[in-house]
Amino acid sequence: MIETKSALSRPLVIGHGRDGRCRYDPIAKQELVQSCLQPGVSIARQAQEHGVNANLLRKWIKLYQATARDNQTDHSVPALSAFVPVLTPAIKPQMPEAMLSITLVNGVQMTLQAIDLAELSPLLNTLANLPCSASTPG
Repeated sequence: MIETKSALSRPLVIGHGRDGRCRYDPIAKQELVQSCLQPGVSIARQAQEHGVNANLLRKWIKLYQATARDNQTDHSVPALSAFVPVLTPAIKPQMPEAMLSITLVNGVQMTLQAIDLAELSPLLNTLANLPCSASTPG
């Protein structure tokens, strides 16, 4: 955990009431709360360094966050949803499959089952360009 000591621009305690409770400067309170909201900062450590009870500092943080949430305008960025839509790729419509039986001039027979019709034309072109035997010039 990263510990940073924040120096406030003003004294935090500005006086005491008749009951002995401390009175705090609102600007210094806000600076302290903002320093506690930084990543890696220990609230207990900040409270100890500035002479404030950690529970009181947590209460200030909650009040600060609630006030900030209430002061948000409609122009602010909406909170992101915890759910993400799942998009499935478009599925190609199934083309009818065909069966092909071929007998070549040299007597070789082939039977091809479950041929996609989209692949039939390139297959026939490839077969047409094959030589009949190794002795036949291509």
